[in-house]
Amino acid sequence: MLTCPAVAGASVDPDSALHAYARARLADGDGALQTAVASYRAAMALDPDSIAIARRSYAQAIESGDQALAMRAAAILDAQAILPRDGTLLRIADALERKDWGGARSLTGKMVEEGNFAFLAPILNSWIAWGEGSDATPEVGDKTPFADLARRYLDEHVALQAIAKGDLATAAPAIGRALALRGGSDGAALRLSFASQLTARGFKDEALTLLPDGVANFATARTDILRGKYDKGRRALLTPAQGYARLLSRLAADIASDDAGVPLGMRLARIATFADPRSPEGHIVAARLLTAAGHPAFGMAEAAKVPADGWYGVLAQVEMVNARAEAGDRSGAIALARTLAEAPGAEPARQVQLGRILADAQDFAGAAAAFQAAQAAYTPDTVPWSLLLFEGSALEQGQRWDEARAVLERAAKLAPNEPVILNYLGYAQIERRQNVEAALALLQRASALKPQDASITDSLGWAQYVTGDVRAAVPVLERAAAGAPDDPTINEHLGDALWSAGRRYEARYAWNAAAVFAEGDVAARLAAKSREGLKPEYAAP
Repeated sequence: MLTCPAVAGASVDPDSALHAYARARLADGDGALQTAVASYRAAMALDPDSIAIARRSYAQAIESGDQALAMRAAAILDAQAILPRDGTLLRIADALERKDWGGARSLTGKMVEEGNFAFLAPILNSWIAWGEGSDATPEVGDKTPFADLARRYLDEHVALQAIAKGDLATAAPAIGRALALRGGSDGAALRLSFASQLTARGFKDEALTLLPDGVANFATARTDILRGKYDKGRRALLTPAQGYARLLSRLAADIASDDAGVPLGMRLARIATFADPRSPEGHIVAARLLTAAGHPAFGMAEAAKVPADGWYGVLAQVEMVNARAEAGDRSGAIALARTLAEAPGAEPARQVQLGRILADAQDFAGAAAAFQAAQAAYTPDTVPWSLLLFEGSALEQGQRWDEARAVLERAAKLAPNEPVILNYLGYAQIERRQNVEAALALLQRASALKPQDASITDSLGWAQYVTGDVRAAVPVLERAAAGAPDDPTINEHLGDALWSAGRRYEARYAWNAAAVFAEGDVAARLAAKSREGLKPEYAAP
């Protein structure tokens, strides 16, 4: 076990494992992942049996993409029966890469015993059998653990294996079912994946039917196929390791659709890139999730591994935009987002991406224009309410309230039961003390539709306070603060209401809680209230 010196003033050998481990932990704490991983690697070389070093090395190696270090750490942890559950998936990837079919099958059995990813077994076993030379179409029976979940991933692999065998009768319906489950970037990537495999087998027309004409995402692929420029050798049929990589990438994206699942999704995406380092899909998903996990530099590196002029280039550049923005290169992100949005056949999502980055840069006029441009792809009665909400928000933040209100009211007519619209429209009017009774009614409907949403609960409580019903407002705001204890706006609202209700000590407690996370003018206002109490000039807006 690695231990720190207990004697005050004791020196540490700068070439020791302890010193390397300490450097790694400090770099880890500073967010310098590359430096941390290099130090963990050095520490493991100096003390290869240390469980403490192996624990930290494993996690950081996965995040940074250091497969060799991850495998060394995994071996140590597995020997102690403390390997994280995704470690089994890592070892399966390694076995498949080495074509160790027996080892991969044994590890798949272990995965089933562990339970966490047992639903992957039927698909994984079919790829192992594929590697062994057997024809074993993946099947999911009713008794398969989490059968419904397994079926979400089944059709993609049924289709891929059927294409490889030239069995279009089996592949075609499976392709349709798989695509029906995927939208957005993941759906586009899946279309390209199927098209590449179909073309590799000589099914050019079938590939083209998957790639709608006039869509920027597919322009390069369609051009290559139509001109006969497709390199069959470069896009050979899938190996078991590549099939497994696609399975993990898809699972990673699904898991990370919930913010709480981003860390695990990011690790699975990394393992997918280990299994198939050349997969554009794997790099695209890894770029997205590394950025979401707070590692935008690594996200940029993954996106850069996909040729910008290749089949998947547009999808990779979309992730590059997000990574650049998160890394602080806002001007570069805006320039790239604008290029993507202005490309022939660009999807409305590209304008939305541009609009959101412009809004973050406080260019609300530009953001509103981008959101308006995104609506051009729809008829007036089919415009998604979310686009109207984005536009209305940009107009409202840009001090164009009359225009914003008209857009938001249109959104509310299109989606009268969407609490987020009702909340925004109601709260914006409460802030301006306009149509207070009507705004209160909107917020009451929003709260009834989504009673557990702390932000909506706060809006309702604040509206009650503004309309003079302090007694009703206090318990509502208390419930909102309990749901979001680190939200400065909610705690300030609660403090103002408590003060007005005569509960002065509790009011200062709420203001102090708000001050912990407040900045700028809000922090100054809260400090003044804590000192002097609630005065008209200190009231929350």
